[in-house]
Amino acid sequence: MAEIHNYTLNFGPQHPAAHGVLRLVLELDGEVIQRSDPHIGLLHRATEKLAESKTYIQSLPYMDRLDYMSMMVNEHAYCLTLEKMLDLDVPIRAQYIRVMFSEITRLLNHLLWVGAHAIDCGAMTVLLFTFREREDLIDMYEAVSGARMHAAYVRPGGVYRDLPDTMPRHKPNKVRSAKATEALNRNRNGSFLDFVDDFVTRFPNFLEEYHTLLTENRIWKQRTVDIGVVTPERALNLGFTGAMLRGSGIAWDLRKKQPYEVYDQLDFDIPVGKTGDTYDRYLVRMEEMKQSNRIIKQCVDWLRANPGPVISSNTKVAPPSREAIKSNMEDLIHHFKLFSEGFCVPKGEAYAAVEHPKGEFGIYLVSDGANKPYRLKIRPPAFVHLAALDEMSKGHMIADAVAIIGTMDIVFGEVDR
Repeated sequence: MAEIHNYTLNFGPQHPAAHGVLRLVLELDGEVIQRSDPHIGLLHRATEKLAESKTYIQSLPYMDRLDYMSMMVNEHAYCLTLEKMLDLDVPIRAQYIRVMFSEITRLLNHLLWVGAHAIDCGAMTVLLFTFREREDLIDMYEAVSGARMHAAYVRPGGVYRDLPDTMPRHKPNKVRSAKATEALNRNRNGSFLDFVDDFVTRFPNFLEEYHTLLTENRIWKQRTVDIGVVTPERALNLGFTGAMLRGSGIAWDLRKKQPYEVYDQLDFDIPVGKTGDTYDRYLVRMEEMKQSNRIIKQCVDWLRANPGPVISSNTKVAPPSREAIKSNMEDLIHHFKLFSEGFCVPKGEAYAAVEHPKGEFGIYLVSDGANKPYRLKIRPPAFVHLAALDEMSKGHMIADAVAIIGTMDIVFGEVDR
């Protein structure tokens, strides 16, 4: 009788659930996974190396393109590291704007995650629902920065500009009547903060819709309960952060444990799982969206009541106003020098991390006193989580590998860098 050997299967990179460029080499016994070996590097763009030949300002847009689902949070970590090295004070209004956009970005990330995770496991509808809400959030990005995704809005010393007084409005066209346009513009008659406030009021109902579709869904629970279980001890030893760690029952969140910006002045809770399986991590992220909504509301209320500067007055690091450039020779020189030569950072090294939607995202920067970094090291959360794929998928079926990749919330821009 012929012996039964394990056979090897390539899962991805063309598989839709491989999220773009993951090549997973699975060693199978029948349909049971014995070993999974992630082959990465297919999206490597040498971000860390490129930064060594760019000024500090020129490297900022590269951050958007790391985790291209959580753009402003990446910029935030980079600017925090620079501000640490420059000993730069950020105006309080800019800090609130940064925090508000960090939480808007968390919603953007988690909405895409829950939609993609659901469609990977066979539930089509959720993705269509979540993209409806993402459209409003991306409009917020566009209103402040002019770009729908790669914003480059967070700058060393603050943010690029203050929040706009009006929101862009839709116009009637061949395929959209005046009545339909008016319905689309219903919440765009006021300021930017009015638009955000309106979204924050509506969002809890949307969240309930996702819960109705998934949370008690029999098939969803069969696909996620007791799949990819990680104990609290193993989660710590594997270097998990974010929802992957909190899903295993450890309440670690940098916004609470190592507060940065104004998080210590805001009221929000840290959701924690019990069993450390895929279903728990789903519930943790769903509750995180609810808490992010609370934070955004608090930021909107504060920003309404407190006008002020949004970027540092140090013109060696932050550009002077357009008005000053047109009327003052020194400001014109500062502007020209800043965008041609950049600014020099004192010799030394610094590490700053933020609570990214996927976990702890950190930037380690070494300066030799020049206008370019000597070395830039990015600490991406998904890279660490992907290393645990073999351990999490052992003994599960091929179909469960899809659910486990989904629960990790992996984006390859930051894994391959």
